[in-house]
Amino acid sequence: MGPAKVAVPCPNDFLQKRSKEPKLAPKKKEEDGKKLLPLSVPPRTYHPVTRTKKNFISKNALAVMTGEPKKPRHFCVDTRQGDKYLLEPSGLFPKYINKKNYGVLPKYVIQRNEEMKREEEEYQANVLEQLKKKAMKVLSEEERTDILKALKKNWEEINRAYQGLPIVTDTRYKQMHKEELELKLKQLEHDIAAIEKHKCVYIANICSNRQNEKKSSYFIP
Repeated sequence: MGPAKVAVPCPNDFLQKRSKEPKLAPKKKEEDGKKLLPLSVPPRTYHPVTRTKKNFISKNALAVMTGEPKKPRHFCVDTRQGDKYLLEPSGLFPKYINKKNYGVLPKYVIQRNEEMKREEEEYQANVLEQLKKKAMKVLSEEERTDILKALKKNWEEINRAYQGLPIVTDTRYKQMHKEELELKLKQLEHDIAAIEKHKCVYIANICSNRQNEKKSSYFIP
């Protein structure tokens, strides 16, 4: 009974620093005079030897002789001390006016102008078409003669009815009927005189918005 009897550790076997970290295996030494094979990856100090047959000296000399000379850069000095700056990026050098496309309209502007012109032409054509539809029609001579005959015939009928009225108009109905016939005769006489006076008569189609009915009327210039 009681705690187990365990051997007391020796004071010399104390826990040392980094004793529990994993340790690398020791390097293999050459055995029996045999060398180990080199690694497949070259070391960092390895520099491959490249041999070319080009003569860079003669090539550079030929490029210098045949090349264009370096153009001097334009400077502008603005102080007595000799402070200078490049002339090209300063805005004083005519850089853009020497371009080939200077002052030429871009393609998108030309295309947009053409589209606007085409739309304007289509709009004008549509307006002319609508005006032609709404334009007044010229009455032919035959139709003018027929209308004149019909007006005169209508005037004769109304005049006959007017002549057949009683002499005494003692009632309100008789007075109104007589005034109505007089107005019709007066209007017919005005229309007959206007058509006989003018040879060109125009007819316009007037659409009624409420009843959607077309009524013909004549116009005399």
